[in-house]
Amino acid sequence: MAEETIYLCKFRVSVDGDWLCLKELADVHFEVEEVHMAEPEEEPDGRDPQLIERTNLLNISKLLIKELIDSSLAHGRMLDDDYIPLQQFFIVLEHVLRHGLKPKKGILSSKKEFWWVLESIEKLAPEAAEITISVREMPNIRTPLGRARAWLRLALMQKSLSDYFKLMIENRDTLLHDFYEPGAFMLEEEGVVIAGLLVGLNVLDCNMCIKGEDLDQPMGVIDFSLYMKDGKYNDITDEESAEGSSKMATILDQKNYLEELNRHLTATVANLQQKLEIVTADNCLMKEDLAISKNSIFTLQAEVDRLMGEKNDVTFGYEKKMEAAKQDIDAERETYLTSRAGLDTLYAEARRQLEDETKLRLDVEKELELQIGMKTEMEVALRLLEKDIHEKQDTVIGLRKQLDDIKTINLDLYNKLQ
Repeated sequence: MAEETIYLCKFRVSVDGDWLCLKELADVHFEVEEVHMAEPEEEPDGRDPQLIERTNLLNISKLLIKELIDSSLAHGRMLDDDYIPLQQFFIVLEHVLRHGLKPKKGILSSKKEFWWVLESIEKLAPEAAEITISVREMPNIRTPLGRARAWLRLALMQKSLSDYFKLMIENRDTLLHDFYEPGAFMLEEEGVVIAGLLVGLNVLDCNMCIKGEDLDQPMGVIDFSLYMKDGKYNDITDEESAEGSSKMATILDQKNYLEELNRHLTATVANLQQKLEIVTADNCLMKEDLAISKNSIFTLQAEVDRLMGEKNDVTFGYEKKMEAAKQDIDAERETYLTSRAGLDTLYAEARRQLEDETKLRLDVEKELELQIGMKTEMEVALRLLEKDIHEKQDTVIGLRKQLDDIKTINLDLYNKLQ
């Protein structure tokens, strides 16, 4: 069996045939903060240790991403926190982001944290600020490492992790050179490859409870036996490469279809919101018109009531005047009769005053003509009023007749129904 040594970040693993085992480690459940990475020494065969580390990280990333995609497509299930390959994927992703990271000088010691790298993405992608703000506001996360882990999980659930990695790789000359040393994973071609591999994870549906998980703990251990036993760790053949390319093409087609469907749904929602705004505006205008119409109706009703009151007042006033005029005419008639009776009595005695009396009589007759004319006018007015009253009585009689007819019809209908 050929023996080969693989450098994987902070620890060494040895591949002996189809089996992988850890060497030079007393306890596999180590903590990263307790192990300080020394300067890599050159291998006896002259190979660059950083290149070996990058290659190992890339190979492990390929295996994990392939396992995640295959399990999701085969079983069609949603991945959660308990899925071991998903947990190990985040561990490898932390190794990728930590590789070649410049030390952040502190008061007591220097720490390598990639949270500041993720935090700076919002300068290039403003939509990433939402994830950053959400992570900062989580009360159960107190360390930069925990914030970085929460950030990666939120980005994966939003299916935007590959987009942010692609953005970092495209702007590595301006963004990443301040955080990484030369030869780091993110600055080399392996970073471009990992950004392309992460695109396939957009087909995954993940549901992870970040608030209830302790993300401030040290980095866990990768169980390589899940991928390197029983002949699983072999060189990738052309058939497997073609099969992977085919699956990747299928995944990309699904991603494009989902993005197009999402854009279509977004446009539909925008159109519906615009229509809703138009309908709401029309409804407000109709309510305003209805209120104006109601106010107009109330105003017209008040005007009708006022006119009816004025009509009643005028009618009552004319009736009183007619009664007073009739009383005056009756009194004047009685006075005239009394005067004429007295004149007949005194006619014999007043013959010698005939001329004066005749003149007085003419005056009285003129006045009488005036009174008679007034009486005639009043009689005409009375006839008109009587005629109006008769017409109203006829109308009332007609209405009563119609009411009787309706009652008769209703009685007939009732009898028919009986």
